[in-house]
Amino acid sequence: MLFTVYTKDFGKLEILGKSVRKIASKLRPSAEVFYLSEIEFIQGKIQKTLTDATLVDKFSGIRGDLKKIRIAHKISEVLDNLIKGQEPDEKIWRLLIETFQKLNDLKLPAQGWSASGGEIIYCYFYWNFISILGYRPELYHCVRCRKKIITERNYLVPEEGGIICGSCKSEGRNISPEAIKILRIILKRDWATLFKLKFEAQYLKELICVNYSSS
Repeated sequence: MLFTVYTKDFGKLEILGKSVRKIASKLRPSAEVFYLSEIEFIQGKIQKTLTDATLVDKFSGIRGDLKKIRIAHKISEVLDNLIKGQEPDEKIWRLLIETFQKLNDLKLPAQGWSASGGEIIYCYFYWNFISILGYRPELYHCVRCRKKIITERNYLVPEEGGIICGSCKSEGRNISPEAIKILRIILKRDWATLFKLKFEAQYLKELICVNYSSS
């Protein structure tokens, strides 16, 4: 079985796990999806092969909740799609661990969010992740006229690097003042404030599915 893993020391890797799905395999308890494990591997002529794995954290709070599993899959897809080669990045590693720990510990009803409240965890990862990659959006001044963002009608235009004000006509995605406020807090990585907010799910929808591409 071929695994795609993200590691602290090597970045994104593809590793062959021989017979890992067999019940008797010594690697099986530490090689499940969304596990945090210490691994060892050898480099062959063509393929890396997993030789040992020690479980560090199985994130039980994620595995017992289908909504959280869905969010974890979305996070993993973004990571896999935007990271093309093998290159370690300490900032991405720390963000990934932080995000999974927050998702694991999150008590959705207690936060006052909607049933899909875990989406805030995805937004937190996504926007901080693309910022690390060099796509941090400008949220305080119009990227065209450079005037301070104060109008009610604004547009989020990734291709131009951030927010375009209502005075500068654009065909970008409409973004509300409330969504801009949430995004500013997300990019400050201010969990304390973020967890205190009570907001409508519609504002999160404005921040999801904004497409960036990594060259």
